[in-house]
Amino acid sequence: MGPSIPAWITDNNTTMNRSYYTESLHCVTIYKIFSILSVIICMVGLVGNAIVLRLLGFHVHRNAFSVYVLNLALADFFYLCFQTVSFLELILRMFNVRNFYLPHYFLNIRAIPYLAGLCMIAAISVERCLSVLWPIWYHCQRPRHMSSVLCALLWAFSLLLSFLLWIGCSSLLRHYGYSFCETAAFTTVVLIIALSMVPCVFNLTLLVRIFCGSQRIPVTRLYVTIALTVLVFLLFGLPFGIYWILLFWNETLHIVFSCNSYEIIAFLSCVNSCANPIIYFLVGSIRHCRFERQSLKMLLQRAMQDTPEEEDGETGSSGNARQHNTALCSSLVGP
Repeated sequence: MGPSIPAWITDNNTTMNRSYYTESLHCVTIYKIFSILSVIICMVGLVGNAIVLRLLGFHVHRNAFSVYVLNLALADFFYLCFQTVSFLELILRMFNVRNFYLPHYFLNIRAIPYLAGLCMIAAISVERCLSVLWPIWYHCQRPRHMSSVLCALLWAFSLLLSFLLWIGCSSLLRHYGYSFCETAAFTTVVLIIALSMVPCVFNLTLLVRIFCGSQRIPVTRLYVTIALTVLVFLLFGLPFGIYWILLFWNETLHIVFSCNSYEIIAFLSCVNSCANPIIYFLVGSIRHCRFERQSLKMLLQRAMQDTPEEEDGETGSSGNARQHNTALCSSLVGP
């Protein structure tokens, strides 16, 4: 440096460069750790959801709630597939592999299973609340295939919304302005907020009804399964949607976040999709406050049971419940 430049300026520049280098090294380290951990979590979640899909699809008798669980496992499986590919691309970039690129519309495709999973959690919370608050209507007048039809509609809605979001914000319509893109993005934001509030409201209502109602309602494994699924989603899955909501309202907000905020939030969303099969098998393995070893089919069947723990036996509990509901409806309808 020239003699006209003070020494404190050079010292200050050296300190700033050293601080920036240290922060960048820290960001790269966290970046690598969460990328590798996310791939591991995704692999575990893919295996768990594949087991749930196989059991519910071919080996376990399906009821209204297991149809939602089946579609939720399908949404989690596809979401983990997309996240695995996304994080593998990040890992390949670490090793300077530049020949693997994801298309720009990949993010919108990844939004389909995320929105579908959010819709399934909201739907199963509403249906469980209806089954407790209006049991006669639920068991006697509810359409038989309502769960399957509703799941198909929710998948179609998620696909349509993601497609509109991709079309409206793609370069094809860029010369027409961003009004359609903003409308589609705003609709997605409102949907995420509304669907996130639905499980909270209905599960809180159900909780008040169970513990503060005039008639005692037993806590079943099905309720525990739904409550834990909703709780895990609110803690680990919802931040992914909130992150994109905040970016929609302020596109420069990512500067405020830490350097690895997206990787951390995406990792949490992978934990959410991976945790659901663990919840099913964990709830099914607990009997009288202790763990029991059973087959995965039996554990999953127990987690879907809507009978109190002291009443359900090793086999036939779901059949007894169906017979009881049929007899109840027959007595109400009359000869």
